[in-house]
Amino acid sequence: MYNPVDVDDYIMHHVQYEDMLHHIRSIIKQTDLEETIKWYMPTYTIKNKNVISMCAFKNHAGLWFHQGALLSDPLKVLQNAQEGKTKAMRHWKFKDAREIDHEQLLAYIQEAIENEKAGRRVAMSKKPPMTMPRRLALVFEINKKAAKAFQGLTPGRQRDYAEYISSAKRESTIEKRLSIIIPMIEAGQGLEELYRKKG
Repeated sequence: MYNPVDVDDYIMHHVQYEDMLHHIRSIIKQTDLEETIKWYMPTYTIKNKNVISMCAFKNHAGLWFHQGALLSDPLKVLQNAQEGKTKAMRHWKFKDAREIDHEQLLAYIQEAIENEKAGRRVAMSKKPPMTMPRRLALVFEINKKAAKAFQGLTPGRQRDYAEYISSAKRESTIEKRLSIIIPMIEAGQGLEELYRKKG
């Protein structure tokens, strides 16, 4: 996973969307959001609370609104980051810089800022305790490095991995998923990195 030094570095690394990212960034800079790098991408905050992240993938670039489900979304452009799983985050995707309307995007960003300043949050339901899948537990009995790394992950990331393996119905699918996630666990990454790679 590419780890940018700063936002300029991130933009230069995504040559295909360089113009678009510069345009989006110029709009964000009209606000009082603070710029930083989190999760390998430019993230904009208020008092260290995440408001939006700027992202680029293989087939599109755009913005993640961390509490996007609270936005009025008059243009009906926001998409769920992970349908059926993500409650708060919403994504506005662009394939070309010409798709970006300065005033419209600024209005969405300003609404997100006002929601953050007002302390508005999507209510998160309390989840039952995580159940460790048998196949994942067996891997950890053999692979002590992965087991130790898993214990160092946040409870949310542990749950994501457990559900990812539990939801596989076929043995071949379980094996394939294990081969993907064990290196990610050893690297201290969360399952969200897999979804970011897929875009």
